[in-house]
Amino acid sequence: MDYKVYEDGIIALRLDPGDEICESILALAEKEDIQAATVTGLGATDDVVIGIMDTKAKKYNDIPLKEPFELTSLIGNLSRKDGAPYLHAHVNLGNTEGRVFGGHLQSAVISVTAEIFIRPIKGAIDRKFNDGIGVNQMIF
Repeated sequence: MDYKVYEDGIIALRLDPGDEICESILALAEKEDIQAATVTGLGATDDVVIGIMDTKAKKYNDIPLKEPFELTSLIGNLSRKDGAPYLHAHVNLGNTEGRVFGGHLQSAVISVTAEIFIRPIKGAIDRKFNDGIGVNQMIF
């Protein structure tokens, strides 16, 4: 993992083979004291877990995928929950046959590289678990 913070506050993050996306973004958010930000990126992975929300059970069902994928879209945000960085991200993944899988990003280990941009937002966004919908909801 390597990154650079630019004058306007935008962070360019490069992940290398073996780096895990969520862990890396959260570690960077902690180190740089990011309270709120948008996250976008792309890359390649061959070991990923996506979640699909079961709205009746109010929980994510994990889908592990172990094959070569182009990470064609990573989009999400950073906020805080109980004082710690919190990542909410979704991905689209294209396999070698051009089939696309997508969902809530639970984890992804980089196989080639990932290029991620983090755009901090002035101010803070918190999260609190909402029993009614079963997710950690943004609190302003």
